[in-house]
Amino acid sequence: MAWRENASVKYEEHRRPDCLFQGETRLDGRGYEMFRSVFMKTGTLSKAAGSAYAEFGNSKVMAGVYGPRESDRREAFSEDGRLRCDVKFTTFALHTRKASFSQNDEERDVSGQLLATLEAAVLLHTFPKSNVDVYCLILESGGSDLAVCISAASLALADAGIEMTDLVSACSVSRVEGHLLLDPTADEAYEEDGGLLLAYMPQASLVAQVVMTGKWDDEDVTEVLQLGMGACSQIDAYMRQSLREAMSADSTQ
Repeated sequence: MAWRENASVKYEEHRRPDCLFQGETRLDGRGYEMFRSVFMKTGTLSKAAGSAYAEFGNSKVMAGVYGPRESDRREAFSEDGRLRCDVKFTTFALHTRKASFSQNDEERDVSGQLLATLEAAVLLHTFPKSNVDVYCLILESGGSDLAVCISAASLALADAGIEMTDLVSACSVSRVEGHLLLDPTADEAYEEDGGLLLAYMPQASLVAQVVMTGKWDDEDVTEVLQLGMGACSQIDAYMRQSLREAMSADSTQ
């Protein structure tokens, strides 16, 4: 079913900038290989087994983890546990989308990619015959949404005590006018002629998912992957710091 406008929210067609660069910087003042401002916090949903909030510039995601819960008897039998992921956009997160945008289609696509990524890290055998549900709510869509969802969901899983090979951090890179732009905004990603989504487990040196679009030669592939892995290591540090802060807060209560 196609997405329909909510009459209670004013929708405006987004006006994209004529140029994305000001000299050697991007419109928001960042260098090419810089993240937007990053904020991450765990324990944001009181009724969830684990939860996390992640904010990368204008991209804002809330993630909640529920379970493990015993599998429904109607589901196919599996000795291993089962991970389920559901990503939703809030209506006000999409106020700049065109009316032809299909919210349900994008939600299904992002949910499937999130599931494939997390399944590469979660140790499913540690909760046999049970389900763990991961819900991500995109509060504001400002670019690199899937990467933010992956990092937030992995952090929420850690907060819930779900065993993983390693924390999964993720980043996006857009190639625009020959420049590699880390953590692109929606406007930057719209203008890309090549893109990378990388989900990486830095401590284990394992890739959970890599998706590349556009044409890349071997040298450029090496360059963008090195940029992505270094960026994921930066996000990993933010994630671990938020977990340490949560543990410290719990110990003082």
